[in-house]
Amino acid sequence: MKYGIAALTILGLATATAAIAQTSAPKAVKSDIVQAGGGKIGEVTLTNGRSGVLLRLTASGLTPGWHAMHFHATGDCSDQGFQKSGAHINHEDHKTPHGLLNPEGPDFGELPNIHVAADGTVNAEAFSALVSLDAASSRPNLLDADGSALVIHASPDDHVTQPIGGAGARVACAVIR
Repeated sequence: MKYGIAALTILGLATATAAIAQTSAPKAVKSDIVQAGGGKIGEVTLTNGRSGVLLRLTASGLTPGWHAMHFHATGDCSDQGFQKSGAHINHEDHKTPHGLLNPEGPDFGELPNIHVAADGTVNAEAFSALVSLDAASSRPNLLDADGSALVIHASPDDHVTQPIGGAGARVACAVIR
């Protein structure tokens, strides 16, 4: 089959565009998950998508059962109880009640619970349409000037009760920068 110069140029552009699309990976950040005292217990990877952020985590050394996890406002996991990570992301500005199941919620820090196996390990994946890794997005940017944190709590979140769904103490934390 014969192609004219214009057809070859169009085919070349289409091939180049397809190659760029295949090699343009979404923005992603990886961080260590630490427990009180600073010891690494796992990793979390956050990948930006068109409509939110995909979170994938692996960890060990946690208490078996259900645990809440939330995005907190400040990328600081340096203190024993992870209080320097602050409240949920954009809580000060957003003023929406806590809870994925709260009819007046959720706030931007909400995530589903994770389940830790009997051996203390967890492999989980979750998606949040409430946040972004892109400063140009209308959703809160996890990578703002002071970063943010993923906090894992001692107990599960009931997704309704104020202020944090009964999630309990902060037992693990990952800085997101």
